[in-house]
Formats: sequence, structure tokens, C-alpha cells
Amino acid sequence: MPFGTRFNPMINPGTGAGHFESWCGGIMSPADDGTLRKLAGTLSGVARTLQAEPDVETTVSAIVKVALDYVAGAEYAGIALVERGRIHTVAPTGEIVRAIDKLQYDLREGPCVDAIAEHQTYRVGNVGRERRWPSFGPAAARNGIHSLLSYRLFVSDRTLGALNFYSSRVDAFDQRTEDDGTLFATHAAIALIGAQREAQLSLAIDNRDIISTAKGILMERHDIDAAEAFRILVEASQSANLKLHQTAAWFVENRGQG
Repeated sequence: MPFGTRFNPMINPGTGAGHFESWCGGIMSPADDGTLRKLAGTLSGVARTLQAEPDVETTVSAIVKVALDYVAGAEYAGIALVERGRIHTVAPTGEIVRAIDKLQYDLREGPCVDAIAEHQTYRVGNVGRERRWPSFGPAAARNGIHSLLSYRLFVSDRTLGALNFYSSRVDAFDQRTEDDGTLFATHAAIALIGAQREAQLSLAIDNRDIISTAKGILMERHDIDAAEAFRILVEASQSANLKLHQTAAWFVENRGQG
């Protein structure tokens, strides 16, 4: 089933258990009320934990740590991030995660790469016998991994990567586990995109500040106005084939010379 049909990706993780219960009311029976409340409380705590992290690296590590505790049957976890058209593994809970992910990247098949490419969730209980991945499946089994669960991490139409779980046991994940993990992946994706945007904003501010500092150095040294100083920086950047902020940083670092 397509991943996007299983939940609303725009749930706000900061809205708390009440909103979450209201949303889930249409998909869970009254008999599940106690489970629902427990799940809502858990996810509200997860949301607060992830929102408190200060940067992308820490956020990713927190997602994986909390996910491993949250998803029943998981022995290992990791995130495959998509950056500049390439996939790479971050915050793995063991070297086996890197090994299994590398197999998928090299062979270009497996639940992680398919979750990203096909926009679906993939759950497999005996990967060594899985016909969808004839090369990866037996290789993963030889490495001691038999069950895998992979979720596409996304907001709107932007794919951030995949959240992956692994187990040495056969049939470690059931349908309920997959459904609960789907809800967790929603919160994880929102937390991750928030951290990425904050990092981009922080970098933009840092770059602006370093460019302003370099302009000030040039204005004082050559008795020129801001526009002329900026023109010099642009020309130097083009001549050196460097980005403007890199050129500005060089001027600041070498301001005592010349």
C-alpha cells in the first residue's frame, strides 16, 4: 500500500495527545481506546523530545534512539538520508546497519532504496526468500538479518530519506508494529525537516555575517563604499572559482596580510 495513504503527513507533532486521538478516532475501534491513549501519549512525548534537539545530527541520532525503543521487535535501526541525489546511512545503531544498507546501495535493491524510490512502506519477514530482491535478500540473510521494516520519510512531496529497522529474527514485525511505526515516522519526518531548515537558516546567517565583515575590511582598507567592496568580493569570487562566502572568509582570515 502506498505510504502516503496510511496517514496524514501534515499532522503537527506539537498539537499533543488530544488532536492525535481525534485524528485516529476514524481508524481505530472503541475497543482500542486504551491502546490509542497510550500510543497518543507516547507519540506526544516523542514529538517533544525530537523538537528539543538543536541540530540535524543530534535530531537524527535522537530519532533513531527513540525509534529503537518504540518499535516492537527492532534490534537495530538507522536512517538513510537523501542529500544531493545520493543516499547515505546516518546514526546507525550498529555496524550491521551500515553493512546491510551498503548492500542495498551497491545492488540498487532492497526495502530501504525501494521505500525511497517507490514511496511505499516495506515490511519483510524472511528476506532470504524474498523474490522482490533476489540479490539483496540472500546477502542480507547471510549477514544474519532476516526481518526488515522501511519507511519513507517525507513532508508534502519532498523525500528526506528512509527510517529503517532490522532484526535477526524471522517475522519480527507484524501489521500492528508497521502501523505504529508509520505514526512514529510522521513525527520523525517533521522533526527532521525542521532541523534541516534551521540549519540552512543558521548557515545563511553565518554566510551573510562573514560577507558583511569582509566588506567592512575592504571599505576600511581601500576607503571605498559598501557597493564597491561587494563588487570586489564578487570579482574575487569569480576569479578564484569560489563561492562568495568562501571568498569573504578568506579575506577575513587573511586581513592582517597585504
